[in-house]
Amino acid sequence: MLPPILSNLRVPVVAAPMFIVSGPDLVIAQCKAGIVGSFPALNARERDGEPPLLDAWLTRIQEELDRHNQANPDNPAAPFAVNQIVHRSNARLERDIEICHRHRVPIWITSLGARPEVNAAAHDCGGIALHDVINATFARKALEKGADGLIAVAAGAGGHAGPQSPFALVQEIRGFFDGPLLLSGAIATGRAVLAAQAMGADLAYVGSPFIATEEANAVTDYKRMIVESGAEDIVYTPVFTGIAGNYLKPSIRSAGMDPDALDASHGEGMDFGKSAGKAKAWSQIWGSGQGIGAVREVVPAAALVERLAREYAQARQALLER
Repeated sequence: MLPPILSNLRVPVVAAPMFIVSGPDLVIAQCKAGIVGSFPALNARERDGEPPLLDAWLTRIQEELDRHNQANPDNPAAPFAVNQIVHRSNARLERDIEICHRHRVPIWITSLGARPEVNAAAHDCGGIALHDVINATFARKALEKGADGLIAVAAGAGGHAGPQSPFALVQEIRGFFDGPLLLSGAIATGRAVLAAQAMGADLAYVGSPFIATEEANAVTDYKRMIVESGAEDIVYTPVFTGIAGNYLKPSIRSAGMDPDALDASHGEGMDFGKSAGKAKAWSQIWGSGQGIGAVREVVPAAALVERLAREYAQARQALLER
């Protein structure tokens, strides 16, 4: 059974946190539209000597969602989530945990490692902790360390995706875990959301389609490339960060490289320290999942959620009629 905080969404979708792309504008729009909006804590990057931008972002998100709820008591906003990168190079982790704890963030998403103290902080402020995994081994470790739910990141997902089929990954996790399970991997339509549930997941984890929204913090060329590309335009490689992920081939070509002849020995190591925001891999090489063939125009986030909800309802009805 899903916890109450995940049970009353307009459509069973959690918007995935995307590096650089996800910020307050997008999160607020997603939540107002009825799905969980999220962003990586590391996206809130202030200059040296300035107060923590994460603090300001959380204040703005909470205040705007509170105003929406007061004005729309019959149509409240969905909750939001903050993604913590639990990696040894993230020197900000302890500070960001304290800020999220103080703001009583309702949903914590952890990536690239599982730490009991992060889960404990989430629980202490009344939140839940979801951890993303690419295989059953990592799933078991995350649960042992106190995660409340899992995000199965399958083949075709944007960012640091796993290599396993969603059928295999969900099937194996459901063999030992009956708690909250989200599925990530090329989900860009309401029909795909329903398919994720048919496989055994509770919710879909949707990222790349939201790059092509008005509120996304992405340059115009990135949004255009999402609209114009399809699954064949994605390459899966560890070259840019040291961990295998999915990237847009046209952006790799624009950076002067051949996406079909990448040399993994020249890859950069994973680094979420101060220099991460300037890394060539993230500023010029654009990530994307394989589901973007369903994205045909740049729209407001609310319009994308409306499409997903409509397609989801139509797909359910079509199956019932069969």
